[in-house]
Amino acid sequence: MGSRFPSHQLSNGLYVSGRPEQPKEKAPVICSTAMPYTGGDIKKSGELGKMFDLHRKSGPLGNQPSRNTSFGGAASNSGPVSNAGGRSNYSGSISSAVPGTGGSSRTKSNSGPLNKHGEPTKRSSGPQSGGVTPMARQNSGPLPPVLPTTGLITSGPITSGQMNSSGGQRKVSGPLDSSVSMKMRTASFAHNPAVTNLNAEDGYSIKGSIPTAIIWLVALLFLVGFVAGGFILAAIHNPILLIVVVVIFGFVAALVAWNICWGTKGVTGFVRHYPDADLRTAKDGEYVKVTGVVTCGNLPLESSFQRVPRCVYTSTCLYEYRGWDSKAANTTHRRFTWGLRSMERHAVDFYISDFQSGLRALVKTGFGARVTPYVDESVVIDINPDNKDMSPEFLRWLRGRNLSSDDRIMRLKEGYIKEGSTVSVMGVVQRNENVLMIVPPAEPISTGCQWAKCMLPTSLDGLVLRCEDASDMDVIPV
Repeated sequence: MGSRFPSHQLSNGLYVSGRPEQPKEKAPVICSTAMPYTGGDIKKSGELGKMFDLHRKSGPLGNQPSRNTSFGGAASNSGPVSNAGGRSNYSGSISSAVPGTGGSSRTKSNSGPLNKHGEPTKRSSGPQSGGVTPMARQNSGPLPPVLPTTGLITSGPITSGQMNSSGGQRKVSGPLDSSVSMKMRTASFAHNPAVTNLNAEDGYSIKGSIPTAIIWLVALLFLVGFVAGGFILAAIHNPILLIVVVVIFGFVAALVAWNICWGTKGVTGFVRHYPDADLRTAKDGEYVKVTGVVTCGNLPLESSFQRVPRCVYTSTCLYEYRGWDSKAANTTHRRFTWGLRSMERHAVDFYISDFQSGLRALVKTGFGARVTPYVDESVVIDINPDNKDMSPEFLRWLRGRNLSSDDRIMRLKEGYIKEGSTVSVMGVVQRNENVLMIVPPAEPISTGCQWAKCMLPTSLDGLVLRCEDASDMDVIPV
């Protein structure tokens, strides 16, 4: 058929436009022979040793002939390569000119990153045999620590401990000195932001119950009354006013003394008789009292002396008795009284399961929150000059806090709230999405006057914790 456009006939008889294609050269077939067994020696593995890039450190790989000329054409390799010597999964990118037929340049490309020498990085797993130290390769995860000769994997950071013979860090196991461990544990609690350190001694304070202005006003009125009564008694010999002032003064003094002695019991009685709230119906921002079982949060505490684990509140107080010629425990310690010498009180966040509703609430007593604890403390040990050597644990506890143990009369008290104890908490309900929390109130709460008990009003600042002596209670397992 005639046409201006060139055409040609296919083998099946069909005419198509265009010139016939020139026959292409067939790519040479790559032939490989089975590698002999090398016994784990990579130097005898031929191309496998080159894949691991070991010829740079270990020198030539023997008298193996070069096989670069056997690859004739562009090739793209990715995946496992196996022979009798071993196996390796690799991916990389390498470009090299390989002499071949007709002087053409052939390129071998692989996918993956390059190392600092411009060569593909290898990923390998398992130790290499043959006495050759493997080079650094890319791994899919953190590098394992260098194991000691025993092969024992120890917990903790690999940089802790002493130096071993190879210059690395070695973790040494064994018991530490108890005084050192006490210092470390105390320092960790004191500097942990999640732990609230309660440095003020709790209990009833008449100064905190009555405003200072009212105290000074009452003192001024009594002073005026005594002066006026004395003047009238001296002028007209009439003692009526002076007797009235003395009676009123005696009543006020007795009331103050009563509150000083029984103020703490009055507050705990107020907390005990305060009605429990139902968390299902409690409104956001409402001041409530919740009683339930305690569960530890993310950071449980441990008592200082008795080492009671899984606590949410701990208190360890050391008291000293001051005689006539004894040393004072603190600057306000009076003679013939017990004075506070050392105190360690800590609180953390915990959970409470309400008895009324069964709901679980997070009590925010950690992170420096304002907390007023009313937790009963029990006497752990009494020390005097005669029996101070009978308790090595107590002497070790004193040394851990740099406290002297000379001729003093001392008493150690400890209280705690451990997991499973029954606790009453007074605070403000806060609902944050699906989280129910009890937080400290913005302002102190007053108990008001308890006339039946002759108790003056008391301010409760922050969250109020009330727990009986945990050592005498039946703890509910959780």
